Parts: sequence; C-alpha cells; structure tokens
Amino acid sequence: MTDLPDGWTLWNDEHEGRRILAYRPDVFDGEEFPSECLPTIFVSNGSRANRPGASQISTETWHAVLFLEPQIEAVAEEFDSREAALDGAEDIARRFADGEVDYRDAYQLPREEYFEKLDELTGRES
Repeated sequence: MTDLPDGWTLWNDEHEGRRILAYRPDVFDGEEFPSECLPTIFVSNGSRANRPGASQISTETWHAVLFLEPQIEAVAEEFDSREAALDGAEDIARRFADGEVDYRDAYQLPREEYFEKLDELTGRES
C-alpha cells in the first residue's frame, strides 16, 4: 500500500480480503457529526446484489466503493483483481481528498451542514 492521501486512514485490512479506508475519523466521531457520516471506502469481492447476506457471497469481481453513509454511495468502481481494486481505492481517496468527488449528487435530501464540513475538509468550493 502506498501512502494514503491526507485525512485517510487504514481502518481494516483482512488478509487477501476486504479493506476499509476511513476519512477523518477524528471529525466524524459522533460528537459534531454522526459517526454514520464517516466517509469510508470499502474494497471487497462480495456480491453487490441488493438482498440480505449477498455481500457474504464472493465473486470474481472486486469493487472499491466510497460510502458517505451506509446507504449513500458516491463512487463505485469494478476491478479484475484485489490489487487493482486497492489501487482504485487509493485513487478514489485521492480524488475525494482533492475535492474532485461531487458528494452532493449522491443525496436526494441534502445535508447542508455535512456538505459544508466536507467542503472545508477537502478544500472544495460549494
């Protein structure tokens, strides 16, 4: 793993399995902002089918998915291998940290205070 962009932390890394990156857990700690708003990137080869338990079924395709909340995906990309997905996750983390991810588009009901904090942290203009 190369150096992660500013603000990103390796949260969990299962040997040859999924990896989770977290963005600024010091900010999204449940005090000022709810912990479920912690931006995370999941790397896994679990099924993406929308049914209970589907993520426990391994597939040949690896995914790197940026979640802003448990059901809010901002970026989802597919890869042929875990290594490629790990590189893809680092690229997503970099794009997010550089303010290149438009997280507002992922929401039907905006969370303006949350967006303002993400804008501040990523240097993105609203």
